[in-house]
Amino acid sequence: MGAMSDIPVLTTDRLVLRAPEPQDYPDFKATFSSYRSRFMGGPLNAYEAWMLYAAEIGHWDIRGFGMWMIHARDDDRTLGMAGGWQPAGWPEREIAWIIWPKAAGQGYALEATDAARRFFYRQHGWDGAVSYVDPKHLDSIRLCERLGARRDPDAASVDGNDVVYRHPAPADLRDTRLAWAIAREIAHYADPKLKPEGAPVD
Repeated sequence: MGAMSDIPVLTTDRLVLRAPEPQDYPDFKATFSSYRSRFMGGPLNAYEAWMLYAAEIGHWDIRGFGMWMIHARDDDRTLGMAGGWQPAGWPEREIAWIIWPKAAGQGYALEATDAARRFFYRQHGWDGAVSYVDPKHLDSIRLCERLGARRDPDAASVDGNDVVYRHPAPADLRDTRLAWAIAREIAHYADPKLKPEGAPVD
């Protein structure tokens, strides 16, 4: 894609998804150095976290897509990352995410991954995607299910220790009850007068 300025910016009611910048790194490092990253290869030491962040940025140049930094629209604080991910060894393109510990439980992962998936389907012509999930990471499994993804036991995994959740194809999201349900849940999180239905997991 070239320069970082070429990375598109996505906006939702509460979020701005834009290119990862150097000033965003401290929150990334803190999260990947913490217990929260245990399902994503962590906790990492300082060098490993720096290398992974460099890979997040370089992925856009190599693949033409990648992970956005999630910012809150109201005060620009960083909340996590979400987007597309397919480093060497990944059998398929993945919808991936991580939310900083202090921002968890507020529906940001759902809102960000829904926006990222719609962008890849509409603007990049993706015909589908998967998410590779640690089978012990129940919050991520629930998020996959809320996005309409279903476990695909026949799909190739990354290393045999993950389970594969296959996202619905674009036609299965267009003007469907699933798309309506996702939008409704996001609206619940965004409306301070309403409470989300079910457990507030990311």
